[in-house]
Amino acid sequence: MRYVILAFLPFLAIFVQSTFFNQYSIKGSIPDLVLIFVVFHALFTGEKRGTIYGMLCGLLEDLYVGRFIGVNVLAKGLTGYIIGKTQGNVFKENLLVGIVAVVAGTLINSLAVVFLMMICGGVVKVEVISSILYQSLYNLLLAGPLYLWYYYSTYDGWLRMDRGEF
Repeated sequence: MRYVILAFLPFLAIFVQSTFFNQYSIKGSIPDLVLIFVVFHALFTGEKRGTIYGMLCGLLEDLYVGRFIGVNVLAKGLTGYIIGKTQGNVFKENLLVGIVAVVAGTLINSLAVVFLMMICGGVVKVEVISSILYQSLYNLLLAGPLYLWYYYSTYDGWLRMDRGEF
């Protein structure tokens, strides 16, 4: 059941982002729910699984957006790797850890996307910086409740891991 939920989460996140949150954008910025779930997965499972999950979620997002295929694959994979490297060094029971990880993940992902778009020849406008800040704020607001759900679901719910996976 765990893998079915993990596979379903990015589809649900993209759907909610493009429908509900598109109506409630802040200065044109919407939260990146897919990134939030990649950060949480990497935080709980480590860099290897975080990278793989990030790349798969990034591929799904690239296929949905349809522009610059591979940018989100690399950016979310890199974010999953960097956040996953901290997995053994943080106290996951603390809500603040999840919130800080989401903000750090948002900044890492955004900088990677901007860098990769510049390499691909895309135009990066000045408004991108304000968009990154608003998206970080939006992700920060959603990080707490989503982290509580993810944490409890990982240890006692649908996302529960086997003993060997911890």
